[in-house]
Amino acid sequence: MDLVCRQYRHQVRGRQVRRRDIRRREFLQLAAAAAATPFAPSPARAAYPDRPVRVIVVSGPGGQGDTTARLFAQKLTETLGQSFYIENMAGGGGNIAMGVAARSAPDGYTLLTATSSFITNPSLFPKIPYDPEKDFDPITQLCASPHVLVVNPRVAAHSVGELVALAKADPGALSYASAGRGTPAHLAGELFKLAFGLDIIHVPFPGGGPGILSTIAGHTPITVSAVPTAVAAVAAGQVRALAVMSATRSSALPGVPTMAEAAGHELVADIVNGFMTRAGTPRPIIDRIHGEIAKIMTQPEVRERLATLGFEPVGNTPEQFAAWIRSEMAKWAKVIRDAHIALQ
Repeated sequence: MDLVCRQYRHQVRGRQVRRRDIRRREFLQLAAAAAATPFAPSPARAAYPDRPVRVIVVSGPGGQGDTTARLFAQKLTETLGQSFYIENMAGGGGNIAMGVAARSAPDGYTLLTATSSFITNPSLFPKIPYDPEKDFDPITQLCASPHVLVVNPRVAAHSVGELVALAKADPGALSYASAGRGTPAHLAGELFKLAFGLDIIHVPFPGGGPGILSTIAGHTPITVSAVPTAVAAVAAGQVRALAVMSATRSSALPGVPTMAEAAGHELVADIVNGFMTRAGTPRPIIDRIHGEIAKIMTQPEVRERLATLGFEPVGNTPEQFAAWIRSEMAKWAKVIRDAHIALQ
């Protein structure tokens, strides 16, 4: 009997050892298979966007930045299957909106429509609620539009050279209108004055529209204006366009020479719109948005709409956009410093 019991216990222990060996082999096989399997991104990462995306605009509804942002937001909604919705945050020269965007999560679900104020505000204001280099990752510059130098038809100048001679003959006698102190139009006007050493009085208005109307009426003989604001008045002969401040001619004003063509000075002062997101956003998300925008740029109706608005499509890479921002920040910082412009 004892012999039988010992044999039975020996058989049980043998079966337990074999089961442990089998389980160990199975575990090692599963571990090896897992190690050999390439990493696959989680469904949440692969599915961007899987919820609506907020697009912050630094101005109120109806402006140039708002209009172009809505154009691309609508197209992104169509191509990516999630709503890209506009949130207008006017005020503080754009600082309010940029401060909110700087505090957003780095997940690609908040985009900032960066305009010229993103570049110039660090030099215009003593304190701003964002760091343009550390708080944001550029995605792409969407489009650009130059400023145009126009005069009232009664001004005895039909070229930039003649206007420069007129201004130098009587320093302080001429004035130019802009869309307001510290605006891109104001800075473009100061760039023009510094390049030619002119004494022309700046008259700020609450927007580009009132500024161009003042020149049409003859109150301020000169206006430096964004092309979209001035193009109708130029076409109607209400003002005379002398030059566009861009590297190439504007498709909205093809008959108007560049500053380089007109006076030998390449003065570039663009109104810009671009998309940025919070610094630290995963690069695949940035690449996804940039890739979709690059495809949207090829659509004829988008290019036609931009042309109607007076803008040229850009669509550069994140690296190109970042390099352009750095270059423009240095350029306008010098203009602001040399022209002694400061905002509170």
